[in-house]
Amino acid sequence: MNIDNLKMFCQVVEEGSISKAARLGNISQPAVTKQIHQLENVYGTLLFERINGKLNLTEAGEVLYHYAREMIYYYNRSLESVAELVKTQTATLYIGASLTIGEYLLPGLIGSFRKINPNLKFSLIIGNTPYILSKLENNQMDIAFVESAVNNDSFNIEKFAEDELILVAPYHHRWKDRPEIHIEELAEEQMIWREADSGTRLIVENALNKYGVLDQIESVMELGSMQSIKSAVEAELGVSILPKLTVRRELQYGTLREIKISGFHLTRDLFMVKKMHRFDKPELQNFIDFVRQQTT
Repeated sequence: MNIDNLKMFCQVVEEGSISKAARLGNISQPAVTKQIHQLENVYGTLLFERINGKLNLTEAGEVLYHYAREMIYYYNRSLESVAELVKTQTATLYIGASLTIGEYLLPGLIGSFRKINPNLKFSLIIGNTPYILSKLENNQMDIAFVESAVNNDSFNIEKFAEDELILVAPYHHRWKDRPEIHIEELAEEQMIWREADSGTRLIVENALNKYGVLDQIESVMELGSMQSIKSAVEAELGVSILPKLTVRRELQYGTLREIKISGFHLTRDLFMVKKMHRFDKPELQNFIDFVRQQTT
C-alpha cells in the first residue's frame, strides 16, 4: 500500500476535482489519475464515478475515505513519535480555536504551559466553529476549543469553562454611579452588535427576547470583530453586550465599564473537542489536564 496514493485520494475527495488536487500537489493530472487507478487495482473496484460531469465517490470510495484519513493520521503520528524518540524532532501540538477563545484565552494558557514544557511547540489555527471542527474531523489538528455546542458522536466533547456575557459602556457613562440598571433601560441606549450570523449575538438576542426588550432596543451599528466593537464603545458610540473574557483588560485599565443589569445573568459554555484516536500524543493529555486545572 502506497501512503502517497491514499493522501492523493483524500485530496481529490476533499477538493472535489482531480485538477485541483493536482495543482495543490504540484503534479500533473495524469499522475493523479494514475495514483487513483493504482488504488482501484488494489481494492478491485472503482472509487470515483462521473455523474453529469461531476466527480463523485462510489459507495466503495466512501468506505475507503474514512479508513484512508485514519491511516494517514496514524502514519504521520508514527513518523512524529519515532522522530521525537530519536530526538530529531520536537513534539508539536496542533490546536484549533474559535475566535474569542483563540484570541483571548488560549494564548495565555499556551504561554503558561510552555514555561513548564519549553521544548514543546504549538500551532494554533483560529476560525469559526464549523471551520475548526472540519479541520479536526480531517485530522489536521489534535484538539479544538469552541464556544458552541457540538453534536458529533465521533468527537469527545468536554465543557472546560464558562464565559459571562456582560453589558459594557464607556467608562464615564451616565450609569457609572449606579449599582445596576433595569433591563428595560437598555431601550434608552444605542446597541452595537456583532454581525447577524455571530453565535454570540444569537445568544444575546435570544436572552433579550425572553425579557421582551429586544424589539425596543435601537441598533446603531454592526461590526465584524470584538476589537472594533470595544473601540466603538470606548468612543461613546453606544453600548454592547460582550463576553467578559474579551474585555478584561479594558475593565482593568478603565477604558470600559461594566454595567450590571438587575436580574439578568447570561453565560455561555466553552468546550474542548477531541477526535477519538487509539494513540494520542502524551503531550496532548498533559495539555488537556493543564487546561482543566487552570479553568476550574
